[in-house]
Amino acid sequence: MTKVDRAAASGLVFLPLGGTGEIGMNLNLYGCEGKWIAIDMGIAFADTALPGIDLITPRHDFIAERRDDLLAIVLTHAHEDHIGAVAHLWPDLRCPVYATPFTAAMLRSKLAEADLLDEVPLHVVPLGGEIELGPFQIQYISLTHSIPEPNALGIRTPFGTVVHTGDWKIDPNPLVGGATDEATLRNFGDEGVLALVCDSTNVLNPGESGSEAAVRNSLRELVADCPGRVAVTTFASNVARLETVAKVAADNDRHTVLVGRSMHRAVHAAREVGYLADMPPILDEDDGGYLPPDKVLYLCTGSQGEQRGAIARIARGEHSKISLGAGDTVIFSAKIIPGNEKVLSELHNRLVCAGIEILTEKDHFVHVSGHPGRDELARMYQWIRPQIAVPVHGEDVHLIRHEVFARQQGVPQPVRISNGDALRLAPNGPKVIEKVPTGRFAVDGGRLIAVDGDVIRARRQLMFNGHVGVALVVDKSGILWTEPRISLRGLPENPATQEYANSALKAAVKAILKLPRAKAADDGELAETVRRAVRRSIRELCGKKPVTDVEVIRLSRQQIADGGVFNSELESEE
Repeated sequence: MTKVDRAAASGLVFLPLGGTGEIGMNLNLYGCEGKWIAIDMGIAFADTALPGIDLITPRHDFIAERRDDLLAIVLTHAHEDHIGAVAHLWPDLRCPVYATPFTAAMLRSKLAEADLLDEVPLHVVPLGGEIELGPFQIQYISLTHSIPEPNALGIRTPFGTVVHTGDWKIDPNPLVGGATDEATLRNFGDEGVLALVCDSTNVLNPGESGSEAAVRNSLRELVADCPGRVAVTTFASNVARLETVAKVAADNDRHTVLVGRSMHRAVHAAREVGYLADMPPILDEDDGGYLPPDKVLYLCTGSQGEQRGAIARIARGEHSKISLGAGDTVIFSAKIIPGNEKVLSELHNRLVCAGIEILTEKDHFVHVSGHPGRDELARMYQWIRPQIAVPVHGEDVHLIRHEVFARQQGVPQPVRISNGDALRLAPNGPKVIEKVPTGRFAVDGGRLIAVDGDVIRARRQLMFNGHVGVALVVDKSGILWTEPRISLRGLPENPATQEYANSALKAAVKAILKLPRAKAADDGELAETVRRAVRRSIRELCGKKPVTDVEVIRLSRQQIADGGVFNSELESEE
């Protein structure tokens, strides 16, 4: 039994496997009396360092090995970085899942795509509802955020109470869903809270994050000044923003056209549970093309520049039904997530070069954050008054600043941890007692592969160094009967290509001629000798270390003669 297992058996442990020291990919564990619960299970989007990969998940080995003691996955809200990995990781965990109605509706569509809808025991918890899981008594506490039904979790255990905030802010005028349940948060504070595990995303921002209602007024004015087609791209999960855009379109005598599967999924899920009842009518992509330019507003996916997002496909001219051009406007009604700057810059440049005007958060009021600024954090600490503060959901700069901020708010024991740190909260906490292995999986064709594994390593090598293929025809003793066939991929084009091929050819022949017959008769020895020689010749010419594969084809003399590949020149040289 490890230190963390012993601590979880005799006390209360908090263990983040993702989302602490980074933004996104949240996966948090609580252990008590030998049992575990998982809070959220999210994804992050891959960058160009992972060829062929769109999504990554946290490594879940630790809890998969203890799945017999995993009581449930409890979800705080429906953002991708909190629920996106459930369908990918659940087959290794096979436990119940709990969520409020909108989150459950969003998750169902993902489970259906993964053919898991009938397997996953998904339990819908009413807003403000309570569930009991072994030593954990959990109460959902309604908050506000940039999605319907964000929840904090009040987790009561025999060793004390934890308030786990999830993502939140304090919106004084939410447009979809209710207000922050301040009364329940205060009640928890009055009862006594051992630890507050809290969102750190905007701890660097002074003041408050602002209200969704203010964005509606600003967008209405901006769209009124747009002469041609208008496209607004935002997070599909921000249902209040979707409603805002549709109402802004109607106020400006435009029809809203939904573009992108995620948009349709979010609207369907919201209506399924009773939201968007007052949203103006929306049109499908098939109908939008018949509208005059000044009568249409496209509501698109792809606000972060995702290659398969609707706005990126439109910008590349690859969308079959929608096009934009000179005189049109694209509004990026979303924050630029750190790490997406380069791909968004490329998208912006493509649009501008086409004569399209772009409006972003940098120069217009088109977005408010869903995370708390320092004034909102201060109010949360005043309500909860925890003994311990654990900053999560942020990069190192956010966690460090949050730790200092919590101390300034009078928290006796703020503590900064990272993914994999097993933090004993009670008894005798807070104390990091063990570092457990963490990491990332890449989602590749529906399968999980290690980010640092052989598959990704080989793809990177191919991407940066190219590929050389060598086919050898030899007899059973290893005598070369025809000129090796060389194929090059990902290396400079002619005339350099021919030089590389000639060099590789000579290197292969020389290697074979020098090889003792005993080794030449062995396929493995022959292939490896030629591989090293060819790779060395390419490296000397262009400095690259290409992936080099050698295929050895052994034929009898009669087969060679029948096939017309007999090479007397090479035989005589032998």
